[in-house]
Amino acid sequence: MEYLGLFFELLILAFAVYLYMFATGRIEAKTEEAQQRADAFRKSNGGWLRILSLALAAIMLVNVLLHIMQLMG
Repeated sequence: MEYLGLFFELLILAFAVYLYMFATGRIEAKTEEAQQRADAFRKSNGGWLRILSLALAAIMLVNVLLHIMQLMG
């Protein structure tokens, strides 16, 4: 059960990193129309999305490290 919790923590951490990459524009869309919509979304919501994704990534990284320390000791 402990490993399942660690798996979900890693999954949420990966989602936070993906969200940050999307917010900064490092993720490209497949079609031009989707890219234009993503750019418009980033233009209106990019600031708070970056901050929240960094906060989520930091919290999850601490959770993962603490979970691994708990499993080791």
